Amino acid sequence: MTTYNRTPSLVLSLFALVIAFCSFVRAESNADNKLNMPYKAAGLTKEEAAAHLLSRFTYGAKVGEVEEVVKKGLDKWLKEQLEGDAKDEELNGLLNSYDAINLTNKEAEDAFPQPARVNRMAINQGYVNKDSVNNGNNKYQREAVAAFMKDKGYRPQGELFRQLINQKILRAAYTKNQFREIMTDFWFNHFNVALNKNQCAIFVPAYERDVIRPNVFGDFDQLLLKTAKSPAMLMYLDNFSSSGINVPVPGTENANTVSLEQRQKIKENIQKRFLQVRQQRKGNGGLNENYAREVMELHTLGVDGGYTQNDVTEAARILTGWTVAPMGNEGYGAATQKIIDRIGENNLRNKGFVIDGDFFFAMNRHDNGEKTVLGRKFEAGGGYEEGKALLEMLAHHKSTANFISKKIATRFVNDNPPQSLVDKLAKTFLAKNGNIKDVIITMVNSPEFWSKEALREKTKSPFELAISTVRSLNADISQPYQLYTWINRMGQQMYYYQAPTGFPDRGQYWINTGSLLNRMNFGLAFASQKIPGININLLALNDNHEPESAVSALETYSKLIMPERDLDKTIDRLKPMLNDPELQQKVADAAAKNNQNNQNNTVSMQNTADTDKMKSGKGKKAIENPVVRQQAGNSTILAQVVGVIIGSPEFQRK
Repeated sequence: MTTYNRTPSLVLSLFALVIAFCSFVRAESNADNKLNMPYKAAGLTKEEAAAHLLSRFTYGAKVGEVEEVVKKGLDKWLKEQLEGDAKDEELNGLLNSYDAINLTNKEAEDAFPQPARVNRMAINQGYVNKDSVNNGNNKYQREAVAAFMKDKGYRPQGELFRQLINQKILRAAYTKNQFREIMTDFWFNHFNVALNKNQCAIFVPAYERDVIRPNVFGDFDQLLLKTAKSPAMLMYLDNFSSSGINVPVPGTENANTVSLEQRQKIKENIQKRFLQVRQQRKGNGGLNENYAREVMELHTLGVDGGYTQNDVTEAARILTGWTVAPMGNEGYGAATQKIIDRIGENNLRNKGFVIDGDFFFAMNRHDNGEKTVLGRKFEAGGGYEEGKALLEMLAHHKSTANFISKKIATRFVNDNPPQSLVDKLAKTFLAKNGNIKDVIITMVNSPEFWSKEALREKTKSPFELAISTVRSLNADISQPYQLYTWINRMGQQMYYYQAPTGFPDRGQYWINTGSLLNRMNFGLAFASQKIPGININLLALNDNHEPESAVSALETYSKLIMPERDLDKTIDRLKPMLNDPELQQKVADAAAKNNQNNQNNTVSMQNTADTDKMKSGKGKKAIENPVVRQQAGNSTILAQVVGVIIGSPEFQRK
């Protein structure tokens, strides 16, 4: 009887232990995601810590925002930013009038065809006499093509690119999900594509919108796979045309349904036949190594990641057949469409072909021989799945963890981040399946993030400088493209960085004598409202109290624009500039020069185009009565003071 009673007690005890253990595991897991920001140990106040978070995870603190973050709680604010799903009604209202930014790749291809394709269609449909064609350089052909585009409803690609640039500026300036937009910029730069490569340009808007922005805080392997399969990347790094030796062997059509022994025999037959064919052809067919090289050097392992040239070649072979699905009327993928028509869409999967949105895996162009990358053997006949396996292997490699961790630390901490921090981030990267949110949490929980070496040791890029100015001064933007011309002039032509490296993320790249002068001119022109379509009310920032003197204005507005900083030395350095009698003339000259550059810009359109599009929100308010706002809120002296602050070295730091 006694023994009988002990049994359920023992079971209950074991069950309780299991429950306790599970609770412990969950607690440990949750502890990994808990924000324990050690700013106090670094000697920072809560306000200084809030200012640091805002400097790193937004495009600049707005007046009063430090106090808002403190009131909400630093951890709660950052958690909300890491979710990145706050409603953006005001921003959406501004973006509603941009009709092209939400087009699919197919829709964009149909609405904004490449000039070469337009010329071809115009000739085929009789708008242009083919005997009069002269590379589009004669007036007759230009007029005929313009008439054709108007009749058919086609639009110039420059209009699409302009909308892309405008929406980026508006999102950065006004979104409540600031950190998501910061990370969108970070990952777009990491997986760079460029508008100045015609083959991929039309796909860039959807690439940023659908591939990058939704995945910035997720698992790195998914982001890598999605970029690899996107038309923008496939065209930008030429993998869409890469092909290899494909040697179909009779009896292999249904290889996945046979036994393991039979499947191994099939692989051996494929490899045997493959070697015979390669020896006959003496080469690898139309192999292109561009993407394979950059996916290792720039996207995953890093230049010192331990791979060899042979690894690049073998990876390129694995990725043969990864191309773009047919899209657009007479557009991309015409050759691929012929393959689909010949085989029949229903039979594609059985034959190893894959269609996934705008991605197409062409089995007949895939090198189906055996390969080896980084010591891992990929058996013959692997097909599409071996490409996924390759990217998965690269995404979880130790070198990738180190490379990505250093890039994140460089972006958010210091141009030369301490190795101790990189090691912590890499450890989390490997332990958490490359989850970026977990890596970010590890970073902000690390003392290195809050150290003196991390505070204001990052230099703003021209884009960051322009947007932080908009946010600091609570500006209304009615013509975003005008702001872009200044960003371009300061050295950052957004979306047009041709090299796959993306823009460098180090201060020495952005700062030199010429760029500092342009930055000062920008600050003066901005504060003086010499940039069309940008409107501000400087007095409103100070509760409509006008400072008693230029020096008083310098002290007051420096603290408003650069909160929680030690500004005594900065103010002392800036005071002599307030007495420069030529400062206003320099502002006028800088504004005139920028306006002339804007008129000469090849992708520029009429300045009124943006104004006509802005129907509501900040843009509308600014357009309705900009002159009144300027007279009411911006004296010449105050504008000059604020311009000097914006152009100062201290404001250039994040």
